[in-house]
Amino acid sequence: MENLNIDATNNRPEGDRKIDAPVLLIDIADLIKQLKDENAWQQNDRNSITVFKTDKMRIVLVALHKDSIMKTEKPENLFSIKVLKGKIKLSTNLTATEVEKNMLATVHDQVPYSITALKKSVFLLTVIE
Repeated sequence: MENLNIDATNNRPEGDRKIDAPVLLIDIADLIKQLKDENAWQQNDRNSITVFKTDKMRIVLVALHKDSIMKTEKPENLFSIKVLKGKIKLSTNLTATEVEKNMLATVHDQVPYSITALKKSVFLLTVIE
């Protein structure tokens, strides 16, 4: 297995970081602080960072301001959301439910959804390719 790094970007010019390795330790608390310190958090309704990525799975740390909405009409992948801070509303064509801190929700592929932040929220989004 080859280590995979992500290159520096305009939002994160300090350099590259590992997003795949045989063993990868991810400091979620530091990444939440980083997200909230970046201009993207100050200027937009959300900010996110990919913390792990392979050809089969992707984990993204997402921070949303209150009332922010993420939605997908034609999702191609199964995913889960683990709320770390705050509360979101997860709505699909089948149901709508509130997901709070320390709760986990899963959604199958091909199920349209929207995620609304009921308060400032942070969650891990795990997408299975």
